[in-house]
Amino acid sequence: MPAKKLTRSRDDRWIAGVCGGIAEFTGIDTTVVRVIIAIATLLGAGSLVVIYLACWLLIPREPATALSPEPPSSSSH
Repeated sequence: MPAKKLTRSRDDRWIAGVCGGIAEFTGIDTTVVRVIIAIATLLGAGSLVVIYLACWLLIPREPATALSPEPPSSSSH
């Protein structure tokens, strides 16, 4: 079994997929991760914003899968 890697989520994202990726990696609900990040940012006077931006740049994006949904077909009437 391959080791689990931390990646930014492609599907569970609001901005860059950092919270979604952390949630998938740790097994914690995404909403809980987002609330913890938001509260920690407010209590830390915004210093967590810099850490979030660093994670956005350093954590690789989740690879695309072959089972990705197909784009909608254009049907003419």
